[in-house]
Amino acid sequence: MSERAHRSGFIAIVGRPNVGKSTLMNLLVGETVAIATHKPQTTRDRIRGIRTEEDSQVIYVDTPGIHEARTLLNRYMVDLAVATLLDTDLVYLVIDAAHMAAKPDQVSEQTGRIVEAIAESGTPALAVLNKVDMVPDKAALLPMIETLQALHPFRAIVPISAKKAIGIDALDAETLERLPEGPQLFPEDQLTDRPMRFLASEMIREQLFLQLKQELPYHTAVGVDSWTEEGNLVVVQATIHVGRESQKGMVIGKRATRLKSIGQAARVRLERFLERKVYLDLRVRVEAKWTERGAGLRKLGYDGN
Repeated sequence: MSERAHRSGFIAIVGRPNVGKSTLMNLLVGETVAIATHKPQTTRDRIRGIRTEEDSQVIYVDTPGIHEARTLLNRYMVDLAVATLLDTDLVYLVIDAAHMAAKPDQVSEQTGRIVEAIAESGTPALAVLNKVDMVPDKAALLPMIETLQALHPFRAIVPISAKKAIGIDALDAETLERLPEGPQLFPEDQLTDRPMRFLASEMIREQLFLQLKQELPYHTAVGVDSWTEEGNLVVVQATIHVGRESQKGMVIGKRATRLKSIGQAARVRLERFLERKVYLDLRVRVEAKWTERGAGLRKLGYDGN
């Protein structure tokens, strides 16, 4: 029997906000390389997660949720997600099955707009019906599948639950069948192509989404100012940027309690990931209306063009 040819390639994970894209990528990679919270639009950048097996290497590209952009930052996020469709070998279009069961017409309309971008890119796609564990009547999945079949010639439609790890073997099988033959592109122990400074800023930003209320997390950004390694200790200095002076006080909190809580939780996450001790020094500064200005976006690492 001949050996199976080695396969490798890039997969764009796209969909509406909060459908479970980052949770799915983390599950497939086997490590938390993309932050995931209960709030929509947590992901702002393309984040690649790398999964290496004996006969394959898959590079998953997590993208911001595709939504109706109302600010320059939102437009940047949507444009980034759509552009990713052109740079990959396969697309996972992730749909929230529970939401589709509750509001089929709304989800079909929203999904249809994303499907148009996929069709225009010409990249083959799989429809991934996520959160099926939250659909009590599994018979309800059949009309969803029929609706998706009518929307686009998907190579396959795979029901899964990223949270419960249901249907992942089927997704893997459909994926490997469609990836091109090719060599390993990254070292086998590499989990992402993002530097640790970026991952650290994301772990801090995750805590902003988890601990701050309402719209405030959407007006924050994080930059790592310095990264120093001293034996088994990593010293990280980072700045949390906000859009208005009033937001600065809300991030810091009374007697700096909120900032301290954010820092402690982010430090624990960093130490677990690095398997080293971390000293994390956080500061807060105002970058006025940065989400609405091209110069502000560029200054904080986002392209405002």
